[in-house]
Amino acid sequence: MPKFYTLLLLLCTIHVHAQTVSGTVVDATGQGLIGAQILNLDGGDHSHTNEAGQFLLTETGANDRLEISYLGYETVVVPAPASGESMRIQLAVRTVDLRSVVVSPELSSLNVLTDLDLQTRPVNSAQDVLRQVPGLIIGQHAGGGKAEQIFLRGFDIDHGTDLAIRADGMPVNMVSHAHGQGYADLHFLIPETIRDIDYGKGPYDARYGNFATAGHVDFRTRDALETSLLRAEVGQFNSQRLLGGFNLLNTDRHRAYLAAEHLTSDGPFDAPQDFRRTNFFGKFTTRLNETDRLRVLLSNFTSSWDASGQIPQRAVDSGRIGRFGAIDATEGGSTGRTNAAVQYDKFLDVRTMLSNRVYYGRYNFELFSNFTFFLEDPENGDQIRQSETRDLIGLESELRRSFSGGEWRAGVQLRNDRSYDNELSRTLNRTEVLEPIQRGDIDETNLAGYADVRFEFGKFTLNPALRFDRFDFRYQDALTPLYDPQSVTQSFVAPKLNLFYQHRRDVQLYAKFGRGFHANDTRVVVAQNGREVLPAAYGFDVGTLWKPAPRLLINAAYWHLFLEQEFVWVGDAGVVEPSGRTRRRGVDLSVRYQPLDWLFLNADVNYAHARAVDEPEGADRIPLAPPLTAAGSVRAKHPSGWFGSISARHLTDRPANEDNSIVAEGYTVTDLNIGREWNRLTLAVEVQNLFDVDWNETQFATESRLRNEAASVEEIHFTPGTPFFARGVVTWRF
Repeated sequence: MPKFYTLLLLLCTIHVHAQTVSGTVVDATGQGLIGAQILNLDGGDHSHTNEAGQFLLTETGANDRLEISYLGYETVVVPAPASGESMRIQLAVRTVDLRSVVVSPELSSLNVLTDLDLQTRPVNSAQDVLRQVPGLIIGQHAGGGKAEQIFLRGFDIDHGTDLAIRADGMPVNMVSHAHGQGYADLHFLIPETIRDIDYGKGPYDARYGNFATAGHVDFRTRDALETSLLRAEVGQFNSQRLLGGFNLLNTDRHRAYLAAEHLTSDGPFDAPQDFRRTNFFGKFTTRLNETDRLRVLLSNFTSSWDASGQIPQRAVDSGRIGRFGAIDATEGGSTGRTNAAVQYDKFLDVRTMLSNRVYYGRYNFELFSNFTFFLEDPENGDQIRQSETRDLIGLESELRRSFSGGEWRAGVQLRNDRSYDNELSRTLNRTEVLEPIQRGDIDETNLAGYADVRFEFGKFTLNPALRFDRFDFRYQDALTPLYDPQSVTQSFVAPKLNLFYQHRRDVQLYAKFGRGFHANDTRVVVAQNGREVLPAAYGFDVGTLWKPAPRLLINAAYWHLFLEQEFVWVGDAGVVEPSGRTRRRGVDLSVRYQPLDWLFLNADVNYAHARAVDEPEGADRIPLAPPLTAAGSVRAKHPSGWFGSISARHLTDRPANEDNSIVAEGYTVTDLNIGREWNRLTLAVEVQNLFDVDWNETQFATESRLRNEAASVEEIHFTPGTPFFARGVVTWRF
């Protein structure tokens, strides 16, 4: 390992004396554009803008032609200045044009897919937020307020066990959560505030540690709204949403805005959901001087709901309840989260940037569920209560430095979660506690460091990286008579390697290799005396990002992922069960096409073969792992002001148990959006499930017993998907 660091240091300090050109790329308001491409048309050197819109070219001659391009803005070509002069290039907004997309050898190069989708696809709900990630499918099964169930690359990720999710650098996944390891509730994020999405599939990015096995997603919010706006949405099932976004400051140096939303809905269920969610979000950005920048954000989110829960197929088939009925109509819950974060960026010189972030979150959660009805308690039923209150504190610091032919980056991260009264109890009608099963205080700390470097050798780019994580797990069981805190400490080392070959400006080939992990729940860790704490995941991807035509972009990849240990959360028992080693492999295909200036077509098809390694053939299926998912859309935005889209998503049949004797049925759902935009006013109609198909949003193989049944039955239990649902939308910008 010392040899690795010595080589890394030597390579990072290499500097070829050449003329350097630095500058900033901004929009019409003076806000820096992140990820703009700067290409030297005469010398072949290239660069991208950082978080402040700044760039550096290290091998450029005076008067070389520099092409500056950014999706959704006019591409310009300007001459390079004399050495030592700094450039400031302002780009004008234009219609999204795929011709401006440049395929570049970057670890985050696939983000161009989400950049395109965000600018051409409406994002008007918390569910739409995660669907922006190609190949990711979600499902809701508890009244709208619970975190969505996630499917990606042959995983039923539950609520986030194998996908690291962040928002403005703050972790969304909750470790050792009352309802499952990695629980990720994104409902505090207001969709209209999202600026871009940094995502990656597989364990290949050193910035992400815990849960980043199938991949990671990082949402970044705007520093300023395009305009202030008011929006009202009214739809079926007594559904309303009100949104306000207000620019408070918008100068060259200072920006501030406030956004707020309130949403209510009863849903299509026989027992009204009475779903309510309120969000407040504020952000202030200031440029203290030419080298220092400060960001401050505050947000508050509350939500409450009733739920019909998952229902057994036999109850519907017998006519006991309808598709939107309930066995236990007293399910439901409430949750809330308050966030505060400060980010301070300092440019030490034209090549070096130091970024620091500190954040705090206050979180509360209460959920009432009934999965088995009267299996355990024939008299009172099997309802359970899961609850917790949590403080989340963290800080991060990252140093980045460019050098001739590349860049190096190193960072440290510290996160501490303190979950108080993390509880699981048997309850009756959400009012009476019948029996406490589990209750205690959790204190979990994660200290991490990482380093990576990017070298460019002609058409090749090499990106080795190394990450180190140290965990301290502590648990105090409140149900034991004596004060006896238990603790376990373990570490994890994760090497990674990414290779890129830029065949031409429009063709990139890549290979990625990496080791990652998902940590176990603290309560399980201390109970097992430190066994199976940080099981590893090993993955590789080989693929291409290709523009065979100016307005056609294709990403294709073959991938493989091996997990030393799969985790299955057993919610009503309060434990995480290990289910052995697993192997997944598959193919991803994404296509973006713009046949006309105002017409966009996209498609994502994802195949996965998922199996348990240590089980015999025929009993080696991984429950709820989808073998095939697909999504596609046709979207139009005409210069006349008319816009519209029709989109569909498909989830194929999948095994609900290990021998595939119980099958979770697949579905295809189609949505429609049509509207007209004037100067300040926008009117639209949005329709979910256009063809009113019967579909099951989430499904599980569960053993349950209904009241007065003589014996239990194991079969599909499901949450019905939304039927035909229309809503009208009015937006006023000012």
